[in-house]
Amino acid sequence: MVPNVLRGILYMSVAVSLFPLLNAAVKYLTTELAIAVIIWFRYATHLVFMVVGFGPQRGLQRLFTSARPGTQIVRSVLLLVATTLYVIAISNVSLTTAASISFTSPLMVVALSAPFLGERVGAQRWFAVLAGFVGALIIIRPTGGVTHWTGYLVLVTAACYAIFQIMTRALAAYDKAETTNTYSALVGFLVMSAIVPFIWETPVGWLQWGLLLSLGLSGGFGHYLVVKAYQHGPAAVIAPFGYVQLVGATGLGYIVFGDFPDEWTWLGAAIIIGSGLYVIYREGVRGRSPAPSGSKCPTVD
Repeated sequence: MVPNVLRGILYMSVAVSLFPLLNAAVKYLTTELAIAVIIWFRYATHLVFMVVGFGPQRGLQRLFTSARPGTQIVRSVLLLVATTLYVIAISNVSLTTAASISFTSPLMVVALSAPFLGERVGAQRWFAVLAGFVGALIIIRPTGGVTHWTGYLVLVTAACYAIFQIMTRALAAYDKAETTNTYSALVGFLVMSAIVPFIWETPVGWLQWGLLLSLGLSGGFGHYLVVKAYQHGPAAVIAPFGYVQLVGATGLGYIVFGDFPDEWTWLGAAIIIGSGLYVIYREGVRGRSPAPSGSKCPTVD
């Protein structure tokens, strides 16, 4: 395997080890602080990380200058909505449940590629998308009342994040990853700064402060590494390593909160991950096949 691909796998592996830590810290903090305060710290520390980490290298003006500022703002608002709903959800459901349902996001990218990217999605991919949603319903079990209703918020989060990913892909042709990641932090910070003074709660003790200050590092650095990972290897090779996040979520959920998924959650997660891996496989097959002569719009199987 070529060094660049190995580097991409390393970047993704580090990223997916940070996300469960981020979510575990957030879940713990929701029992002690207002959700808005936690989210404000998430974006404030993320913004500081971007400015300190990349400001001296690129210059603040270049770091904050975008060729598509309107698109950057809409994309960042979607991320803020996704973050807020996900935090509300994990305050009520286990980390494994939330992580498993969130894996429907790549399948939603497939579904949304038709209206947003003009791609024709074939029957096989639609079947994979539908199978993924069946897996999510198995985890939530709407008729059994097993999972808290906020589990549905993770599906909304996944939809917001799917559109966010599509817009990220579109912005890659205009802005550097550092600028895009900075806007993600800046917009969330400004919006939450207008809200948080009305419900401010001062953190108490070194544990709360330490966890709050870690949020931006875990989130900002993690998302940056995901972008770098895809720059060093094909999606068909890099993307499957994202599912390793489920291992970290399960381990931390059990160790910190005493949550261990039941057999139905494992079944639903297996269906979602299997559907996602099939989509990745079909993407690899499609990438190796020559496009039909004269075709104007790709068909996604």
